[in-house]
Amino acid sequence: MKLALAQIRVEPGEVDANVARATDAVADAAAAGADLVALPELFSVGYFAFDLYDRLAEGLHGPTLSALADAAADHGVAVLAGSIVEDLAASREAGIETPAASGLANAAVFLGRDGERRAVYRKHHLFGYGSAEQDLLTPGESLPTVAFEDHVVGVTTCYDLRFPSLYRRLLDRDVTCVLVPSAWPYPRVEHWTLLPRARAVENLLYVGAVNGVGSFDDATLLGRSAVYDPWGTTLASAGDETALVTATVDRERVDEVRAEFPALEDRRV
Repeated sequence: MKLALAQIRVEPGEVDANVARATDAVADAAAAGADLVALPELFSVGYFAFDLYDRLAEGLHGPTLSALADAAADHGVAVLAGSIVEDLAASREAGIETPAASGLANAAVFLGRDGERRAVYRKHHLFGYGSAEQDLLTPGESLPTVAFEDHVVGVTTCYDLRFPSLYRRLLDRDVTCVLVPSAWPYPRVEHWTLLPRARAVENLLYVGAVNGVGSFDDATLLGRSAVYDPWGTTLASAGDETALVTATVDRERVDEVRAEFPALEDRRV
């Protein structure tokens, strides 16, 4: 499976421009032969635009995901719509199951090659540390996976990287590739390059960590999207400018590494 991470520029509150960049990235990824393209966390609104969340939230049937679904179907490529600010009441009114009757969530949506919604992952761990996320959003509860090509794909979001037990749960669901849409800012470069690689090594699977670039009033996204293989090798990466990061993630490589170094068989917890 050829994976593409779309490291796009995210402007706070500029939904139309951000979605246009996202759909252009889907087209570029498809032209590059990608089977699956992943977008950053809150690519449409901008993670740090907290005061705009309520006004710009959408249901899962809203215009942002509709545009991405059309792009997926038009180009025949699966899309992880990195995440949007979801209006839970609007989603529920459209018949979509939600963790609460109202409020907002940080929702990443896996769209198949036909543009159909295959899975919704709502961020489990909401960031504190001076962020308004915990005050504004409802945490997710479900941990879906998607069978795609030869892989079982799981999704986590940004701050989730700091909670390794979540990845063990994905491992127990036979996941072989985890996508991590993020809005990771400076100065925590070392954490960003360490944590996804660690999750790949300790679970012997692929991790594709996709970040955005761009500046907000008090934060700047650091980019550096990367794909790590089950041995922790960096297959492809970017700097802090816009980029399309592509790599082939081979299911057989997962099986080979786990057979060569069967650490998971010694797991006691």
